[in-house]
Amino acid sequence: MIIFTLLILCASLIAGFLGALTGLGGGVVIVPLLTLVFKVDIRYAIGASLISVIATSSGAASAYVKEGFSNIRIGMFLEVATTLGALLGVFIATKLSPSIIAIIFGLILIHSAYLTLKRISEPALAHKPDPLAQRLKFDSKYPVPGGFESYHVQGVPLGFCLMFLAGSISGLLGIGSGAVKVLAMDQAMRIPFKVSTATSNFMIGVTAAAGAGVYLNRGYIDPVLSMPVVLGVLLGSLLGARHLFTAETKNLRIIFSIIIFLLALEMIYSGVKGHI
Repeated sequence: MIIFTLLILCASLIAGFLGALTGLGGGVVIVPLLTLVFKVDIRYAIGASLISVIATSSGAASAYVKEGFSNIRIGMFLEVATTLGALLGVFIATKLSPSIIAIIFGLILIHSAYLTLKRISEPALAHKPDPLAQRLKFDSKYPVPGGFESYHVQGVPLGFCLMFLAGSISGLLGIGSGAVKVLAMDQAMRIPFKVSTATSNFMIGVTAAAGAGVYLNRGYIDPVLSMPVVLGVLLGSLLGARHLFTAETKNLRIIFSIIIFLLALEMIYSGVKGHI
């Protein structure tokens, strides 16, 4: 049991580090690891992941807010959509078999990897303000080497709809839906990638809390499993937050895509074979 706990702690540390750097929230790595490597029932893995996502958000988000990366106004606005979506996702999850959940998990991750690699370079920031974004006071600035750079937010309605989808995925798969949130803010709302990552970490805790309550009520959260997962992910997220400022956006996207693509293939294979 001690060795098992230490192994999970180390795996969670790595997952939290990558989750903080890419906005994944750690759950997108820890759920496949617990399910495929440690042979944990996927519903208990999702329950532990949701608790760890809350820890990730608390750890990394505080550092990002202090550094000036997170856009709190956007995060609070979009959380309305993600929370409603999370409740829907949890309801759907209780009606599906573990194998089907694993296959859905893999397909969503492959699509996320494709969209991320489609644009390796940072998308050109919008030069013209969006009337709705201006009305909501979403335009802001973020730290860059040598000072701060301003940006304008675009596509607010599309971003809100995508966040509802992200929340549904979070409740269904227990991954914090950081992958979809980062892509929605980065591609649809034209927010800089590092700001998207930081704001995603700020948001995922609230989304995960909505789903975690239902999993707790159904008995799918095991304290013995959740404890090392939470500690590892929290420490990893704090380390990852410290490296975001100096990290290259191109490298973040490549790491993001390779990891989730490989995990997606394994999840789909295990789901089809009925190993989960």
